[in-house]
Amino acid sequence: MTPLLQHHGQTVLITGASSGIGAAFARRLAALGSDLVLVARRADRLTALAAELRTAHGVEVTPIPFDLSTEAPGTALAAELDRRGIAITAVINNAGHGSWGRFHDDDPARLRHMIAVDVTAVADISRAFINPLRERGTGYLLNITSVAGYAPVPNQAAYSAAKAFVLSLTESLWAESRDTGLRVLAFAPGVTRTEYFDVVGTTDATGGATFQTPEQVVTAALRILERRNPPPSAISGRSNQALAIAGRFVTRRLAVTLAAANTLRSRR
Repeated sequence: MTPLLQHHGQTVLITGASSGIGAAFARRLAALGSDLVLVARRADRLTALAAELRTAHGVEVTPIPFDLSTEAPGTALAAELDRRGIAITAVINNAGHGSWGRFHDDDPARLRHMIAVDVTAVADISRAFINPLRERGTGYLLNITSVAGYAPVPNQAAYSAAKAFVLSLTESLWAESRDTGLRVLAFAPGVTRTEYFDVVGTTDATGGATFQTPEQVVTAALRILERRNPPPSAISGRSNQALAIAGRFVTRRLAVTLAAANTLRSRR
């Protein structure tokens, strides 16, 4: 039987840690006694957050400014942490961004960057750290997916596909790691008040859903992760859960048609 999860004594790598859900995870886990490695591009924000958490909670916090769209990010991060003598016991792949609009109008460079961060980096970081995580068997691999990963979403075609990849990958890793003590979870926040929508440039992508706070997302994710026997994936919010379940009982054609009716508002 998998032992209860203990946060004190963990050393957690968090990507996308400079704001939003990533920063909320950092604050919550530091308060619970976890040491942290914070990864994001914005060095000033990481440094400020690291100083805040050291002062408030007396934990070790290592900021690593890093662009996850670079080649082999997991390998590079693992090498850097090995050089510093830091052993990771848990990973939260939180970094990601999306876009809003027709696929044929999307900027190719922006599309490549999104896939590099949302897909390639998640797979590469998971691969770089999963063996030591499995060997220790006391921590977790938490990959942040999205409700958009449960069905095709026109106007977010590449983003929903990217999050579907994260969902499928993580559920498979859950099955592969069940006998190791390592907890593996794909967690899908609902619409959350973060900088995501500033980057996307519109709130049309919400579909009119009620916003959650990053802190609410963290509470929901940790509640699932701390179960005696966590599931391979979970969704934050009952309305989001209902939408995902409903999608299982309709054809793919109907699912994408309904999604299109809700999202395809701009002119062709």
